[in-house]
Amino acid sequence: MAHCERASRPLLQCLQKSSLRGLSAVQLQSTRAFQTTAVVREEAQAETKSQPFYKAPDPTLVTSPRLERRLIRQGIAPVGSRRRRAALQDSPNLPFEQLPYQCFQEARKVLLGDRDEKLEEITATSEKIARIQSLPQDQLMQQGTKSRLRALELHLEKLTVLADINDPLVKKKFEDGMGDMSKPIYRYLADQKWRDYRRKILVQRITQMKVIPDVLPHCDPIVDTKLYFGRKLVQPGEFVNSQASSTAPKLDIQLFEGGEKLVTIAVVDSDVPNVEADSYDYQTHYLAVNIPISAINTKVDLSQLSADSQVVLPWLPPVAQKGSPYHRLSIFILEQKDSQPLDFAAIKGRESNRDDALLRTLQARYHLKPIGAHLFRTVWDDTTLEVMKQIGFPEADMELRRKRVEPLPYKRRNPSTFR
Repeated sequence: MAHCERASRPLLQCLQKSSLRGLSAVQLQSTRAFQTTAVVREEAQAETKSQPFYKAPDPTLVTSPRLERRLIRQGIAPVGSRRRRAALQDSPNLPFEQLPYQCFQEARKVLLGDRDEKLEEITATSEKIARIQSLPQDQLMQQGTKSRLRALELHLEKLTVLADINDPLVKKKFEDGMGDMSKPIYRYLADQKWRDYRRKILVQRITQMKVIPDVLPHCDPIVDTKLYFGRKLVQPGEFVNSQASSTAPKLDIQLFEGGEKLVTIAVVDSDVPNVEADSYDYQTHYLAVNIPISAINTKVDLSQLSADSQVVLPWLPPVAQKGSPYHRLSIFILEQKDSQPLDFAAIKGRESNRDDALLRTLQARYHLKPIGAHLFRTVWDDTTLEVMKQIGFPEADMELRRKRVEPLPYKRRNPSTFR
């Protein structure tokens, strides 16, 4: 009771002061309610409640396939493997380089010592390159000096890769898809990963389906080329619906070297039926020149290239006439000589005919080097006739049929011999 009396005295004093100011009793009650219990209640309501994990999944911890698909639909890729994400859910949040394992830390000391040696070699090699570059121009243009300079630059790039190739943080960042492709180490790791699987599949497709040597005699892919129609990723040799291929595709050309290259992109159909000659012809469905690509600038939208300085032959939707076999649509990335721009006006005036612009001729005429390839196929489907009418394909309603081959005399069925 004494505590209540002590607490009530300030309230009486406030009541006397407020009555002098003309405040009403109702206002006093609301003030008292605000000053006592409402503060805690309103603060509890104002606190933002953390959302459940299934509503806002963490891409570094998600393990459910359903939540992974939800993140992918939102444009967020899960980080690392599912096994690693499951392990991180129950592990303490320690930095990777501070893991409390003695063997791990001792191994890191060895790797750091090796990295210091590589850094010293990098410094010495850079000084050698600087001394050669400071020579007079006449000495610098000599063949021996140019060869030594090129060898030192290649050795410097190799040392740069070896300095970080054993760093666990670098490998972790690369496996998480967070590598910076402007750095040589990440370009090297991406190149090795591509050559381990995707390049083998690509080479297998273009050789088994006779794209090499039907379209070009030789191609050694050194860039990773991905093909998209809309948002769909097309695997090498996959069949594409005629309606989907009626618009120009998008390419993702990953270069694994430093600097920038100018390339030519050509799309060739090597299975156009020639009824009169009873054979097949070539047709160029797309041709564009002077396209810049680099390890960072990889996206190429064929429908967005400049018609005044790049696109020689615009996109022609590929179609397969009813009754004809599937058509192979080959996409080639050809490096221009010394990455120098080509004369667009001259090429535009000379290569205006799709049927005469053979890729072999273009390669020899403009000194192009194939560095990448892709392949998709098209066949008659439910949407082919509509696409044919849209592009004005001649004889769209005509169906091709195979000629009947008469059997050899000894294979003919002669009823007289059965008696």
